[in-house]
Parts: sequence; structure tokens; C-alpha cells
Amino acid sequence: MSIIDNFEKMLASGKDNALLRYSLGNEYMKLGDAVAAVRHLRHAVEHDRAYSAAWKLLGKALTEQGDAPAAMQAYTTGIEVAEQKGDKQAAKEMQVFLRRLEKARSAD
Repeated sequence: MSIIDNFEKMLASGKDNALLRYSLGNEYMKLGDAVAAVRHLRHAVEHDRAYSAAWKLLGKALTEQGDAPAAMQAYTTGIEVAEQKGDKQAAKEMQVFLRRLEKARSAD
């Protein structure tokens, strides 16, 4: 039984929370399944809007899925959340990712 199977079993038993959804999103990203990752990461930030790591991973998953506008929105919200929490490193990382997307968009 894989770690995803274990997490999915926990979810099916009613243990739905931000950390579990983040963990599922992270594991699906490791497998290259950005669609499944986005689904779980959206739930993670619904459970805990202040979860800056989930916003960052959501932005990455949306980028890999090819949805740059949604990724930019996720990073923008994530930066706001991280700055409010004082999570300076996460805010800086998301600013870098956001700038890359903006540059790529303007180059098109």
C-alpha cells in the first residue's frame, strides 16, 4: 500500500484537513499528476487560507497543469498570506515564481 493509498484511506474515513490535503497534493506532484494535486491543494487552502506552503505548491501545480493565470492568482494570494504571517522566505519564493510567469506571459 502506497502513501497515497494511506492518505486516501484517511480522507475516505472522514479525516479531511489542510495538512492531509497538502500531503496528498505533494505526493501527487511527485508522481507528476498535477490535476490530482490541484484538486487536493485547493481543498487545503479552503481548510486553511493562511497555509502559505499550500499556496506555493498550488501555484506550482497550476503552472505544471498549464494554467498560468490561475497559478499567478495562487501565487499572489500566497504572497499576501505569507507576508501577513511573517513567512518571508515563502513570500520571496512565490514572488520569484510569479515574476517568471509574468515574464513568460509578456514574451508570448
